[in-house]
Amino acid sequence: MILKTEAIVLKSFDFRETSRIATFFTKEYGKVKGVMKGIRKDSRKFGSHVDKFSVNDIVYYQYRRSDLHLISQCDLKQFFFPVREDYRRTVAAHYALELVDTIMPSEEPNAKIYQLLLDYLKGLGSFPDIDRLVHILQIKILLLSGFRPYIDACVKCGKKVEGKAYFSLKAGGLVCGRCPARESSLTAISQGTVATMLHIEASPWEKGLRLGLTKTVRKELKYILNKFLVYHLERKIKTAAYL
Repeated sequence: MILKTEAIVLKSFDFRETSRIATFFTKEYGKVKGVMKGIRKDSRKFGSHVDKFSVNDIVYYQYRRSDLHLISQCDLKQFFFPVREDYRRTVAAHYALELVDTIMPSEEPNAKIYQLLLDYLKGLGSFPDIDRLVHILQIKILLLSGFRPYIDACVKCGKKVEGKAYFSLKAGGLVCGRCPARESSLTAISQGTVATMLHIEASPWEKGLRLGLTKTVRKELKYILNKFLVYHLERKIKTAAYL
């Protein structure tokens, strides 16, 4: 079956003497891996060098008995030059690629996560607050991928959390001050941080960018979201260490 779609390059590497294998996150078909035969021998065969986080229009032949497909066409659509000119923005872009690659299974369509990644990369080109972009990405990708932490009420007793609250990595959500604390993974969390997460979940991308973040909220979001992702994905996101 021949398929055509818009795609963001997650990663790529040389294959044999003349070819290259790339993993794309596509708009219609999810995460797709394919080989581009002869791209290193004759770059004119493709309209793209398949750089990380570039947007391309691809055409590929989908093999039914393999997860490695044949890419017959790959034309560059968007390169994000401003992101590539800044080291920290480039690292932040690579973090998003690694996160999507880790969370998303192969060939499972998710148009909302594709749009989220695209909005994030566009934002990296001009938005001054990189940390805010990263936190919005983390919160929304957890929501859209089904890994969302339970922050609507206490995960243990089910009651509304008021006053003192904790975040449990093991239980995957909020624990109120009334419930006994019997685990080492509990971390104190302010009501402002909880409200921020709920607001970002419910808001469109552009509205989330206008939300102000206090130092306390930033500190708690960075710690809790990074720890939560590592705990539930059961692996570290390597580029997180450089953000």
